[in-house]
Amino acid sequence: MTSTAPTNTARQDAANRLLPSLAAKWRRLSLAGQFVLAGSAVLLSGMIVIGVWVTSQIEDGVTRNTAASTALYMDSFVEPLLQDLAEGITISPQAEKELDGLLKHTSLGRRIVSFKVWKEGGVVVYSSHKSIVGKTFSSTPHLDRAWTGEVTAEFDSLEHEEDAMERTAGLPLLEMYSPVRENRTGRIIAVAEFYEKADALKTNLFWVNLTSWLVVGAVTASMLGLLSGIVLRGSRTIESQRHALEQRVLELSQLLAQNEELRDRVQRASRRTAEINEQYLRRIGADLHDGPAQLLALAALRLDALKPLMAKEPRKTDGRSNIEVVRESLTDALADIRDICTGLILPELDQLSPTKLLKRAANAHERRTETAVEVDIQSAPGDLEKSIKICLYRFAQEALSNAFRHAGGVGQRLTCRYDGETLEVEAFDAGPGFDPSKKTESSHGLGLPGLRERIESLGGSLHVISAPGQGTRVILCCGVKGA
Repeated sequence: MTSTAPTNTARQDAANRLLPSLAAKWRRLSLAGQFVLAGSAVLLSGMIVIGVWVTSQIEDGVTRNTAASTALYMDSFVEPLLQDLAEGITISPQAEKELDGLLKHTSLGRRIVSFKVWKEGGVVVYSSHKSIVGKTFSSTPHLDRAWTGEVTAEFDSLEHEEDAMERTAGLPLLEMYSPVRENRTGRIIAVAEFYEKADALKTNLFWVNLTSWLVVGAVTASMLGLLSGIVLRGSRTIESQRHALEQRVLELSQLLAQNEELRDRVQRASRRTAEINEQYLRRIGADLHDGPAQLLALAALRLDALKPLMAKEPRKTDGRSNIEVVRESLTDALADIRDICTGLILPELDQLSPTKLLKRAANAHERRTETAVEVDIQSAPGDLEKSIKICLYRFAQEALSNAFRHAGGVGQRLTCRYDGETLEVEAFDAGPGFDPSKKTESSHGLGLPGLRERIESLGGSLHVISAPGQGTRVILCCGVKGA
């Protein structure tokens, strides 16, 4: 037990290593190679089955035909001498003497080695070997079939107990069983068993079987060759198509990589353009603030100094003098320029997180419009690229400005969500809403359309969801990697 267990374990380990190795070799074979191996196994199995069946049928047919002709020939000599068995279990001395003479003094003796006569119950009532006369042996299938009236035979078997004497001859024998019938009634009264020399029969069967195997093998090989040729041709076609497809996939992969590189370059250029654009806007805002705004403020102060000189100037119908009208116009222009500067100049965004950036945009909108904005930061990345921060601030600024302009600032809300890959910012108002399918004049302006182009250039998307009486939702979606 101790030595057997390690041996079985080693065999199991070897089998476990062998199976994956064979599976890998099988996968490396071409389609034609796999077919040749599998087809050879299947056709070889079929060839063996067909060959065994054909040879067995040939052997059985030849054996039965030979047995039938020999039995017919023997019956013409033996059956008349065995009619005594119709009434008893023995034959007369005269009949026994004539039966002995059949094997000694005729040409039949050169073919028949021995024969027996059986009565029911397996009793041998006559045999050319006198030592077994009167003995009882176990019945055999061929003997039982002979008792039913069938002539049966088996070639070179001699495996039963009653064949002991014949086995000592060392010759190939054909063992035949023939029913013996009573002349008057046709009743089977005994069974005669003959042992015929089968040297020629054995040689003939060998050559017939060999020829049969050669024919079956040739047909199988032809089938395998024909099918293999068809599969080989198909395999070559598939292989060439596979190579062409792989080449096409490689080319498409290269084009995809080039497109991806170009897309990255376009996005980088767009981000750089956005940053440059913001620098220009900052410069324009600063120039407006430091130039025209200062001059307008100085002009307003100078007008205040001229008030005593213009006290006697006649007033207009609304009670205002010309200098007051000019001063109010200068004050309104100054306020507009300052509002424009506020919109153009962004706060310093580098140090602001997305959360603080959105809150800064909401607070600036609240101060400018004196309306309330609810900020709901559900989740947000720690930091973003500057170009995305600029885009995010401009989105909040433009969306809230539209909410104030079209909805009167009712129900303004900023919501931010981030799942680790996609940043989603939504601006909502509870205003009257509109039908997005109907284009308006503003759709051709520089507001949301320009913002949409900026967002899409960074790989994101802008969605406007609205309906009459249901408010408006403006949603920014952008794939980002938060820091």
